[in-house]
Amino acid sequence: MIQLIVSILLYFVIFFGIAFIVNMLLRRTWLMACLYPIIIIMMIDGMPTTAYFKAPGESFSKLGEELATLAAADITILISGFVGTIVSGIVIKLLRKSGYQMF
Repeated sequence: MIQLIVSILLYFVIFFGIAFIVNMLLRRTWLMACLYPIIIIMMIDGMPTTAYFKAPGESFSKLGEELATLAAADITILISGFVGTIVSGIVIKLLRKSGYQMF
């Protein structure tokens, strides 16, 4: 149980930080929130990304099977990372609205 809580906090903080830095550098507020699912798919599927273009039917079928076999704890951890990217976008928007010009 403690590992789950630490993992949730870790994913939230890591993806909040990565998204915050990417948002500051590229000035695209929601870029990481859009890229996050792609990053997670690359982590979960265990296939090369080119397989989605070479054999899309088989690749997406395998991805569906992999997603269906994820445990509830894994899903919770991944969702916390996604929430971190969303909170980062909200914080960036609030800071820009307050007058802070980041890069």
